[in-house]
Amino acid sequence: MLDPVRVSLSQPSPALNAPMAPFQSHETVDILGVPVAATNMRDSVERIKAWIHEKSRAYVCVSGVHGIMECQRSEKVRSVHNSANLIVPDGMPLVYISRVAGHKNTTRVYGPDLLLEMCKESLAQEFTHFFFGTTPATLASLHDRLIRHFPGLRIVGTYAPPFRPLTPDETAAVISHINSRGPDIVWVGLSTPKQECWMAENRNDLNAPVLIGVGAAFDFHAGKVPQAPRWMQPLCLEWLFRLIAEPRRLWKRYLLNNPHFVWLVMLQALKLKTYK
Repeated sequence: MLDPVRVSLSQPSPALNAPMAPFQSHETVDILGVPVAATNMRDSVERIKAWIHEKSRAYVCVSGVHGIMECQRSEKVRSVHNSANLIVPDGMPLVYISRVAGHKNTTRVYGPDLLLEMCKESLAQEFTHFFFGTTPATLASLHDRLIRHFPGLRIVGTYAPPFRPLTPDETAAVISHINSRGPDIVWVGLSTPKQECWMAENRNDLNAPVLIGVGAAFDFHAGKVPQAPRWMQPLCLEWLFRLIAEPRRLWKRYLLNNPHFVWLVMLQALKLKTYK
């Protein structure tokens, strides 16, 4: 039995400095120095399917305001995002910024919905999935619920890393374990920016064509954390629902991040602050 391990951001991996897959050509919007794709759910799904068929080595960042703001605090996190093959707009503020910039067809690519869309596509395409992150109980519930919702879905493995740093040997063991299962997609459910850094650090050592970081999607679909009602999401009120649900964990993220994000976007729009 493979011993569980936890991702550590403090230990650099040789893969972080290795050549990444070429950046996929598509229109993007510069949001505080991060090239967010002017895309929608259907286009994103088609890109991921193409990468699987091509046996690419791509990773996808599913980013909202929190992810963009983490990029402001850390040059490493910004580099990880900017090296991704695709950054999709997970939050409605990013969608509205894209539309104001002239990309009228941009829609939200919500991480939990992207997971479900790819599961649905997988039934015909016979894609295989591996889930990395969260806890054993959450992964067990997620596995059972997805199989019930998508009979015939091929989940080839799940893995819950514990809360401690990796050793190099443990890192190698985890990579070997995932590769031995042969998934087409590795879903990463840590948290931002841990999941993005994990994907970048391990992208070149993993054989799966696509890695996708989806944050709290595991907890939502496992029934561990409630999702905001659909009517709140287009109104940019999902943050309020999640803050009320988990105030101790999320108050800093929303009450400090959100106003700061709005301020920086205003400065960028007025060309008082520019980004490379």
